[in-house]
Amino acid sequence: MTRVETIGNATLYLGDCREILPTLAKADAVVTDPPYGINAARDRKNQKNGWRDYDAPGWDKERPPADLIELILQAGRHAIVWGGNYFTDVLPPTSKWLAWDKGQTDFSLADFELAWCSFPGAARRLTFSRSKAMQDGKEHPTQKPIEVMRWCLSHLPPKCTSILDPFMGSGSTGVAAIDLGRVFVGIEREEKYFNIAHRRIEEAFRQPRLFAEPQNQKTEQVGLF
Repeated sequence: MTRVETIGNATLYLGDCREILPTLAKADAVVTDPPYGINAARDRKNQKNGWRDYDAPGWDKERPPADLIELILQAGRHAIVWGGNYFTDVLPPTSKWLAWDKGQTDFSLADFELAWCSFPGAARRLTFSRSKAMQDGKEHPTQKPIEVMRWCLSHLPPKCTSILDPFMGSGSTGVAAIDLGRVFVGIEREEKYFNIAHRRIEEAFRQPRLFAEPQNQKTEQVGLF
């Protein structure tokens, strides 16, 4: 661990979550978007097909090992893991999945993304277009839109006031948590993205709280297959 920053009720750690997680109190919920091992940060010379040049730091060459996923799940009473379909050999079966439908079919990137939930419930879908997603500004190759993350947090069980993201990236989970008045703890090992998250979360604290409770989005119940 090389740096700790406190911004309001958010605490940000620059370092490896393997080292930091054992030092933290258990959160109400872990909500995270770990690397999938798809090399999303690959070096591209242009933005054709939705890819950008992100300096290819190599953090997404391999997915986290099973023991790290298990450590992450132990860090919270509940969990939502984006990209859960990449970890089906590690994550137990669940009835509740969240799907972010990007509103565009047969694009070079995925039409939708899936989040695994540790708690039971119906599978739900949010349609939120790629063009709207870009309005946040994309500073990380797998950056989730803030509105998608607010919707995601709205599906947590009641009384989940503290949110932990061990793969904070550019801080979308943190911004969403702050918008909803939650306590947030984020961990990020890449200093470039830590600094981006720090700025975005600091800016979020300067804004009036727009949502006292999670904003209800129109959802649809969908089957798992």
